[in-house]
Amino acid sequence: MELGILSLSDLQTDPDTGRPHDAARRIRQIVSYGIAADQAGLDVFALGEHHSLDFAVSSPAVVLAAVAQATERIRLTSAVSVLSVLDPVRLHQDFATLDLISDGRAEIIAGRSAFTEAFDLFGVDLADYDAVFTDKLDLLLALRESERVTWNGRFRPALNDAQVPPRPVQQRLPLWLGVGGTPASAERAGRLGLPMVLGLIGGDIRRAAALVEHYRATGLAAGHPRDTLQLGVTSHFFAAVTSQGARDTLYPYYHEYLRPKTPGGRGWLVGPTELEAAAGPFGALMTGSPQQIIDKLLTERELLGADRFIGQIDLGGLPPHLVERSIELLATEIAPVIRKETAAA
Repeated sequence: MELGILSLSDLQTDPDTGRPHDAARRIRQIVSYGIAADQAGLDVFALGEHHSLDFAVSSPAVVLAAVAQATERIRLTSAVSVLSVLDPVRLHQDFATLDLISDGRAEIIAGRSAFTEAFDLFGVDLADYDAVFTDKLDLLLALRESERVTWNGRFRPALNDAQVPPRPVQQRLPLWLGVGGTPASAERAGRLGLPMVLGLIGGDIRRAAALVEHYRATGLAAGHPRDTLQLGVTSHFFAAVTSQGARDTLYPYYHEYLRPKTPGGRGWLVGPTELEAAAGPFGALMTGSPQQIIDKLLTERELLGADRFIGQIDLGGLPPHLVERSIELLATEIAPVIRKETAAA
């Protein structure tokens, strides 16, 4: 089972100044987390894409290239690339270039995003939410297969034997589909035989089992080998020496991250009781002592058959020293046990 970390680059309000945290400083922190994860021996570093002033990173490939220059082994992926509003040609070029810089470590997780700001920014009609994603995914799949592409769709000019440089180091760029929990999205991933990343940000992880089974059943019915139907899971993550210490430390940042920032805005209020439930044995929140997280990851592996776990490690304005300690515990105390147990299984 692969283990990694994820940043969505959220910018919280500085309690001392009342102003958002500095985006330049935030990006430098995120780069340092990727370097720390590589040095500690983790498998994956993932970076989100957003297009509002609430987040620091709108171009994951650029920031991942900075991480690539200072790392040697860790795989580098978007989480997610908002394919609906992007030009698939440019997206493939950006990550093929990242693959060249990193000597073959680039990946793409493509998704539709639950945030609507990018649709207005790039002039994509929300009424075409699913159709435009389907169209652009079809082109991205074609770009992975050949350096010359002939393609015609509804939402982008056609290509006629077009040469699309550069080509990646890898034979083709690994592509995962990011899924928020809808059966149609899981079915699409299975039908195409693509690995799927499931975002678990709340609720009981046991409820995801039916969705995962539907994904795998669809993929097998479409004739894809079982070993291509890989599952990744992402969740909020924070590790500390003790379970209660982890929850007590995380709570104010978790509350700040999830609370609605405007009246009627996106988010929800989390109190101590809700955090305790989310951190329980079957809750989606991955926080606690190393042993508690080990137990929960193994449970998730048993219930869902997850091949990869990526923890969102710096949410809500968590100070860098807490994030760095959490990464260290994941790499030195949690990862060795998980790898041993899953390899034996």
